[in-house]
Amino acid sequence: MKKVAITNQKGGVGKTTTAINLATAVALAGVRTLLVDLDPQANVTSGFGVVRPGLDSNIYAALIGDKPLSEIIVKTDVPHLDLVPSGIDLVGAELELASIEGRESRLKNALATLTEPYQFIFFDCPPSLGLITLNALNTADSVIIPIQCEYYALEGLTQLTRSIEYIRERFNPALQVEGIVFTMYDGRSNLTRQVREEVEKHFYGKTYRNWIPRNVRLAEAPGFGKPGVVYDPQSVGARAYKLLADEFLQNNGIRIYQNEPPAEIINQPAGVA
Repeated sequence: MKKVAITNQKGGVGKTTTAINLATAVALAGVRTLLVDLDPQANVTSGFGVVRPGLDSNIYAALIGDKPLSEIIVKTDVPHLDLVPSGIDLVGAELELASIEGRESRLKNALATLTEPYQFIFFDCPPSLGLITLNALNTADSVIIPIQCEYYALEGLTQLTRSIEYIRERFNPALQVEGIVFTMYDGRSNLTRQVREEVEKHFYGKTYRNWIPRNVRLAEAPGFGKPGVVYDPQSVGARAYKLLADEFLQNNGIRIYQNEPPAEIINQPAGVA
């Protein structure tokens, strides 16, 4: 079981879109996958059409309370993909965690109770480097960093890698950078190409070959409670995420050609998973 945190302290870089669509594309390859929504905004949760008022509990109950994580997991409409939902009550978790002994290990302890044989667990982290993100990085084996090719990208990436190094030294020596993925990519822009070249130079061997373009269909999909790779599998954005999933799987020793989502999944109306 490999645990991967998807994080960037800068908002608006496609972090949650990457978490939803990468996890979905990996699951559609037949790989048992769990996606954990650690963001109080719960965009991953709503992105799968899971109605928050209808949930008995969410990740907050596992981090702060004593509820086993296995009782919080919900099935999604995507084969082989389960979800640990989030909710607005996670907003107060940072303050509550601050007074709890072993606060940086709450997520790790919660995952230790899992009995399901997941091959990959993805964490969608909040856009900050607070205690919730610390829990994810302390638990994860590796980190995927989505970045947008803009002026401040390198500065933010440098800050994040310093934070990862700090966590590696203090809490999780095995933590590695899985890869850096370029999102909202516009190959026509000189700035985009320049930023990509600079990132590849400073983080040689850590950038994914496949990048994610700007795509209207990816932006529309959450409104229908579906991942983009299911909402419109033939869109440019969906195909990009399937290629990224193939690259991710190959990097982890799994060579599976991505299948299209089953027709019944594509046509199914959004609702409570």
